[in-house]
Amino acid sequence: MRVVKAEEAAQPSPQTQVEMYRVLLTARMTDERCWLLNRGGQAPFVISCQGQEGAQVGSVFALDRTQDWFAPYYRDLGVVMALGMTPEDILKSVMGRAGDPNSGGRQMPSHFSSRRLRIISQGSAVATQVLHAVGAALAARTRGESALAIAYVGEGGTSQGDFHEALNFASVHRLPVIFMVENNSYAISVPQNLQMAITDVADRASGYGMPGVVVDGQDVLEVYRVTREAADRARAGEGPTLIEAKTHRLTSHSSDDDQRVYREAGELAKAAKDDVIPRFRRQLLETGMIDDKQEKAMRSEIDAIIDAATEAAENAPYPEPEDTFLNVYSEGPPFPEDLGGGPRMREPE
Repeated sequence: MRVVKAEEAAQPSPQTQVEMYRVLLTARMTDERCWLLNRGGQAPFVISCQGQEGAQVGSVFALDRTQDWFAPYYRDLGVVMALGMTPEDILKSVMGRAGDPNSGGRQMPSHFSSRRLRIISQGSAVATQVLHAVGAALAARTRGESALAIAYVGEGGTSQGDFHEALNFASVHRLPVIFMVENNSYAISVPQNLQMAITDVADRASGYGMPGVVVDGQDVLEVYRVTREAADRARAGEGPTLIEAKTHRLTSHSSDDDQRVYREAGELAKAAKDDVIPRFRRQLLETGMIDDKQEKAMRSEIDAIIDAATEAAENAPYPEPEDTFLNVYSEGPPFPEDLGGGPRMREPE
């Protein structure tokens, strides 16, 4: 395992860095709106990205969003927004409206899915998306494509058997896949030291014959560079990489959780001081890529977009009852009638 420093690889262009900051802000402000809707009784359940957006956005921008495959986990709002999901998409999802691009409002929020955006559908079982990403990487190589897959998972998910099976298979077959562990130190309420006897999840990589890299998940540009390096390895046929992004979870595990029960106020205050949003903002201001006036205008623009998205989601229809089994069961081929037909199929987004 080695720790990669920020200066080891080229930086994205100034224009790209400003766009990364816009996505960070949009994800944070959309997330905050989701919490307000939850507290107002309009959204039954919210699971937050706040504090982890740097690892999410930095990694996505380092990859090819036109050909690579992305397998996020439930906290990855920053990932899917960097890939093109909008505040309206997200708000329709948390409010269970028919326009939800993930499932048409038929499953709980944060179960992201989009064929158009190359987001692999995820299940509720923790860490299963890691195996799905390995399958996508195998398919890409079998087809002779230069695409790779990236799987996102929390450090708690690395205690699941799916995670270890995925790393073993990917390493044996030298598949073009990146494993991005967003280590926020808590699996719901269980601290890392009660899950594993190691400090760095990246240490596990050596047991599977792949590089393990620890990166400061609060440094957007460092995450970008480390991910680019892993992507270059994957595309060159050198196999998978395990990246562990050390990050912070600023909110409770979900809207049904109260982290004050198991986290001390001092710990939360320390995490807030290392928040990725003001940290990246300072970097952009210091390098002259953006100024206070531009940043303020950006926030106002995003706020207006989220206001419009909220109104659109509030006025959007709920899914029709007859759509309950849409895309779950099929009528006709390839399933014989005696195996049970079902409602119609519709081409997913």
